[in-house]
Amino acid sequence: MRILSLVGATVLAAGLAACGGEATSAAPQAVSADAQTLRAHLEFLASDALEGRDTGSRGHEIAAQYIASEFKKLGLEPAGDDDTYYQRIRFRRSSLVEGSATMVVDTGDNQVELEYGKEFLTGPSAYAEQTEVTAPVVFVGYGLVSEEFGLNDYANVDVDGKIVMMVSGRPADLPSEEGAHLNSSKTKFAAERGAVGIINLHTPMREEVRPFKVSAMYQRAPSVTWVNADGEPNLAYKNLTGSAYVDFAAAEPLFVNAAISMDEVFAQLEKGEQPKPFELGVSVTLKRASEHEEITSPNVAAILPGSDPELRDEYVLYTAHSDHIGMTQDLSQDDHINNGAMDNASGVSVLLETARMFVEADTQPKRSILFLSVTAEERGLLGADYFAHYPTVPLQQIVANVNLDMPVLLYDFADVIAFGSTHSTLGESVAEAAGQYGIELSEDPMPEQAIFTRSDHYPFVKKGVPAVFLMTGFTAKGEDENGGEIWGQFFAEHYHRPSDQPSLPINYEAGVVFTNINYEIGQTIANDAERPRWLPDSFFANLD
Repeated sequence: MRILSLVGATVLAAGLAACGGEATSAAPQAVSADAQTLRAHLEFLASDALEGRDTGSRGHEIAAQYIASEFKKLGLEPAGDDDTYYQRIRFRRSSLVEGSATMVVDTGDNQVELEYGKEFLTGPSAYAEQTEVTAPVVFVGYGLVSEEFGLNDYANVDVDGKIVMMVSGRPADLPSEEGAHLNSSKTKFAAERGAVGIINLHTPMREEVRPFKVSAMYQRAPSVTWVNADGEPNLAYKNLTGSAYVDFAAAEPLFVNAAISMDEVFAQLEKGEQPKPFELGVSVTLKRASEHEEITSPNVAAILPGSDPELRDEYVLYTAHSDHIGMTQDLSQDDHINNGAMDNASGVSVLLETARMFVEADTQPKRSILFLSVTAEERGLLGADYFAHYPTVPLQQIVANVNLDMPVLLYDFADVIAFGSTHSTLGESVAEAAGQYGIELSEDPMPEQAIFTRSDHYPFVKKGVPAVFLMTGFTAKGEDENGGEIWGQFFAEHYHRPSDQPSLPINYEAGVVFTNINYEIGQTIANDAERPRWLPDSFFANLD
């Protein structure tokens, strides 16, 4: 999973006290998850031998082979390419050539060159090895467009052939999930209007959350995108030739000819006002050199055919990402392997055990079940996004996505959180399934994280597929455990670190309950006469 603000999440989690009282026991069912099987899957997938399962690595290939082998052992039908379990994806890994990035502001009277790494940042191009663009600059506020929320930061300005400059972030009054979706669409909005470059302005408000120098620390990491059969990178927008992230402390030259000063813009932001677009009266030259490397990595997919002659051509999709972040470069640590036990060996283990339960159940589901282990989640949900663009079954026949990403199985949880449950009828399925095990469905305790837009279900949501994503809640069953504190401690001390490994005090019996709930969710969806539907007032019901 990709979490933005660990500090905020940790503080919130630690502040939630555990509720006492034992949950009622669920009636026994014909098939149940097995703790030892979950443990066996997790300990293999999170073992040192797989070296952190980075996208394109030998360790991840081994993980993919293990998952495919388990699918084959269960007798599931291959759902990859060419009658295999694998959907092999080509990726382009792009790196910025050291010392190649330049940004020059032409005010008409002077040319001001900003210093890379201290005053501006940029990333590599996924398209070209050499890029250079010179164009006038237009300020476009937050750079957002939404008819539903009355936003059009491109109103009354022409940005065709120009560089747009926008402030980082989004208006505070936007709902978190909807705002996160719009924020992720800024590049799309600019490209569709003919812009040739984007400058993101780091604001004083952003500095309080994430200092510019912190962003600079991660600037030299390569970027990864999938490429299609013609070798074209996904969503890199050819017309956007240049990009830069500029610290407000160095941005004054961009405003020297503007009718509105930079301080006035920041004052508007502080008041919660929406800055209007305007011409800046300067031009900017952005130049960089990039290096490209091609890697490949597979999704792994399998199908359990449905039993109903009419509904078997519809699919309930389970997803879990099999990749993690590989080896750490921090030589100060003795352990360099990011094992990813909770992130996401636990989710893949739940997926595999869920598949076994479906196969061994007394009755087969009416709809078909599609099990999909995706790669490159840590690189930006890329494996799921590729499958959403190139599904191996008709996309319109995928009725729902149940996503399994990083269940923190470290305590005996008494509630679950279902991201997406308020947007579709899947919320009813989750509540019903959890209730069978005496587990409550709680509201999202971290709305500012907008997690509904930040895991592998999101590419399917953007394609119109209702989705739900379960996480262990912050309430523990026993008075001797504080679920919120345990959850928060995990993120503070182990998330994306080598210590996220099988030696953690993993509660596999809690994993059994979590798996059983996810199985019941799928059973409900698969056997319901009606397919899940978006709620009429959901923002995500009618995405482009």
